[in-house]
Amino acid sequence: MTPVELSRTVLGAVRRAVDAGELRVDVPERAVVAPPGAGGVGDYATNIALQLARPAGQPPLRVAELLRPHLVHADGITGVEITGPGFLNIRLDQGVAAALVRRILDEGPARYGHSDALAGQVYVLRVPYEVRAEVVADVLARMVASQGARVEIRQQKQQEQQKQREQQTLQKDDTHEILDVRPVPAPQDPTPLGPDAARWALLHPAPSDRPRITADHLVQREGNPLFRVRYAHARTRAVVRNAADLGFTPEPGAAEPRTPLLPLLTDYPRILATAAATTATGTTATPHPRPTATAAPARLARHLVAVADAVLDLLPVTLPRGDEKPTAAHRARLALAEAAGTVLAGGLSLLGIDAPDHL
Repeated sequence: MTPVELSRTVLGAVRRAVDAGELRVDVPERAVVAPPGAGGVGDYATNIALQLARPAGQPPLRVAELLRPHLVHADGITGVEITGPGFLNIRLDQGVAAALVRRILDEGPARYGHSDALAGQVYVLRVPYEVRAEVVADVLARMVASQGARVEIRQQKQQEQQKQREQQTLQKDDTHEILDVRPVPAPQDPTPLGPDAARWALLHPAPSDRPRITADHLVQREGNPLFRVRYAHARTRAVVRNAADLGFTPEPGAAEPRTPLLPLLTDYPRILATAAATTATGTTATPHPRPTATAAPARLARHLVAVADAVLDLLPVTLPRGDEKPTAAHRARLALAEAAGTVLAGGLSLLGIDAPDHL
């Protein structure tokens, strides 16, 4: 079950509560679901009860209590708990998790998260002559193209030429989406860092933040997010090799203990699709870009860091210890780790960064 599908399930629960006369609210168009934050449990959490409390004229906890029975029996959901002021924490059926892992492994890094949702559409990214803008535009183009669109990157020279080009584009085809890509410029040339660290230094910060062009991006230690992401990918490849030496292979299934990794892997297609959607709603023929569009590469980079941290927590229990024999749980955890490595490899590829098997 993807976050989009789970959002629809949550809205269905709201609709059933309204139809039963338990709530008097307009059913919203969208319900936000995300991995639970601090104090949360389960695979996903939603704040829909807090969102509906005021229009319903009831406390958020009461709204959550009314919605819980309508959620707990939905297909693919095995449990719903209420935490904090009224967050609904949702546990998914492990069969759903196994199907997700199998899908990731079948599709691989070049296809998982990709779609043809924007097939036939054309996006024009206007970029000034500045290294960070060019790198951000390159990754944004890759992400939008992963959803089936065609992307053109055009350099901006002078304001008059820019306006002239814009008018010609609009006259030629008014279906083009035009977006200015203008993150805060790099304070210095990042080339001495090497291609991978240079790109990460420009992409990981939010576009409104000034990037740090320092040797910290080259240090192989936990405090370096790029190192953690690449190290996590290399470790997932290593455990698959080690498992083969022990005579067992990955097999998707129930992979207790529960881990935040599954929601993060499920959320990866949404990260790519949202990048395309925010680009599609970016400014057309206007001088200032929408931050949500140019922030897409930074969101992807931060998502990969979260995936890396979650899989590194899982790896210590992935292989048997001592004389322990491989079990179904080991095979399932191994499959989950390999799926995480697949997502890390695919995401790094979209960022234009190498994902080595050995590090």
